[in-house]
Amino acid sequence: MLVGLIVPAAFLFWRSTRPDANAGSSGRISVLHLDTFVLNLADPEAKAYLRVGIDLALKGAVKSKEEDGEPPVAMVRDTILGELSLAKPDELLTAGGKAKLKSSLLQALRERAPELGVQDIYFTEFLIQR
Repeated sequence: MLVGLIVPAAFLFWRSTRPDANAGSSGRISVLHLDTFVLNLADPEAKAYLRVGIDLALKGAVKSKEEDGEPPVAMVRDTILGELSLAKPDELLTAGGKAKLKSSLLQALRERAPELGVQDIYFTEFLIQR
């Protein structure tokens, strides 16, 4: 029984820490943590809001505030808020709706901030209140 838990856990650890072949010359993926987003959703019949935590997987290393090339967090948050505000609560309640939201966020960030090299989007919390 214990082996049945250790092997999958070890695989997931190895998979999450290995360098990505598409991650540029450094071969590293870094994670940019963003503060939680809380906003009203596009829902004319009801008052619904979304609370969502988002982390971004970026190609290469995230620069510290002291270094040149600091990630443009304000522009990233603005882009994400613009996409989130278009979402409808009923769509976000399904797995397909969440996947569609991730896809639209990824596309918007790649268009607006290609220099970041956004590889993936992780929802760290997701709550819809109606």
